[in-house]
Amino acid sequence: MPPPGQRSRSAMTLFSHVDCPRSHAIRFVLALKGLPHELVYVDPADPPSDLRAAVPTVELPTLMERDVVLYEPRIIAEYLDERFPHPPLLPSDPLGRARGRLLVHRIEQEWLSALDQIRGGVAELALAARPRLHDTLAESEPMFRTGKYFMSPDIGLADCMLLPILWRLPACGIPLHDLGAGIDGYAQRLFGTPLFQRTLSDVERAMAA
Repeated sequence: MPPPGQRSRSAMTLFSHVDCPRSHAIRFVLALKGLPHELVYVDPADPPSDLRAAVPTVELPTLMERDVVLYEPRIIAEYLDERFPHPPLLPSDPLGRARGRLLVHRIEQEWLSALDQIRGGVAELALAARPRLHDTLAESEPMFRTGKYFMSPDIGLADCMLLPILWRLPACGIPLHDLGAGIDGYAQRLFGTPLFQRTLSDVERAMAA
C-alpha cells in the first residue's frame, strides 16, 4: 500500500507545470498519440506527496505509471514513442532517428535555452537573449519551408518541442510575423488545430491575448 497521503497511481499520470514549454511539449506528445492519462498541474512550491516521494527534486514534467517514473522531456517522449509507436515521432531508420534527435538537440540548445533566459526574470539575460533568439530563428526560416511540418512531411518530435516555444514568443516580445512568412505560416497553421488547442493550459491559452 502507498504511504499515508500518497495516492496509488495505476493509470498513466503526467505531472505538469501550468506554464512551461517542456511540460507543454509532453502534453502535446500525449495528445498526438491519443493516450489516456491523468493530467496533474503542479505548483512547484507545493507538490503532491506522491510526486515528491518519487522525485524528491520535483522535476517537471514527470510521467508516472505504476513503477515507472520518468522525467526529462526527451526521455519521456522517446519512451512513449517506443511503447506506443503510432504515430511515430521519429523516423524508423537509424540515420533518420539520429538526425531527428540532432534536430531536437538544436531546438533545446539554441532556442529553448534562449527562451528560458528571456522568461527567467533576470533583465540583463533577457535583454541579451531576446535579439539572439530572434536572429537565430529568422536565419532558420528557410527550414520551415521544406515540408508540411518542421523539416519533415510528417509531424514528429521536433514539432512537439518547437511549437510550445513559438507559442510563447509574442508574449516575450518577439512577434512571429517578424521572423518570416515560413515560421509565421507554420505556427499559425498548427496553432489553429484542435490537437494543439487541447494541449493548452488556461494560463497558456491566455498568452494569445
